[in-house]
Amino acid sequence: MDSRNARIAAALIALCAALGVAAGFTNVFGRTGSVPLTAWIMVAYFTNLTGLLVLVVFGGIALRVPALAQPRLVATAVLATLLVGLVQRLLLYGLKTLRGGALVGDILLHQALPVLVPLFWLAFVPKGRLAGRDLVLFASYPLIYLGYTLVRGAYDARYPYPFLDVGKIGWGPVAAYAGAIAAAFLGVGWALVMLDRHLARRKVTEG
Repeated sequence: MDSRNARIAAALIALCAALGVAAGFTNVFGRTGSVPLTAWIMVAYFTNLTGLLVLVVFGGIALRVPALAQPRLVATAVLATLLVGLVQRLLLYGLKTLRGGALVGDILLHQALPVLVPLFWLAFVPKGRLAGRDLVLFASYPLIYLGYTLVRGAYDARYPYPFLDVGKIGWGPVAAYAGAIAAAFLGVGWALVMLDRHLARRKVTEG
């Protein structure tokens, strides 16, 4: 991932993430007029946190930071962006009419990154580096987010997504949604590990 093309691609992806988060921040700030309150609202959303994750990981790749160029970290970003795109499309699409910064952020974070990040993994990340044990890392991010969201919601009675709103739909449906999303996340994570192994074997065979 230290090639010039990989660094340029990583920089462009990091820029998309930064612009997406910034557009959303500007939109929320226009309603609140408060930087701390805007930041508090922004970090409630998995989409924005994933945008920041992509910014850090891919910014690190572009700047040649070895600790941030680990295949398992890139794979975590792949799965997180795919989850963002799929959940938005299947559970949230059309619930709100978006304009201005909100629309720009939606396009960049919900549509562009779920395509660009997996393509980067396919094109530039060394294969054969993932293992089944990496599923623990993959799953830890959404599980930590779920716990954070439920604790936060218990504190201020506000939930970022309707399918996690315990106050409105109850614990049963929330648990069902969370379980389905977790199962899908682990399933796609396992498929990614298998694809990584397949591509590594194929490269050895062709080499």
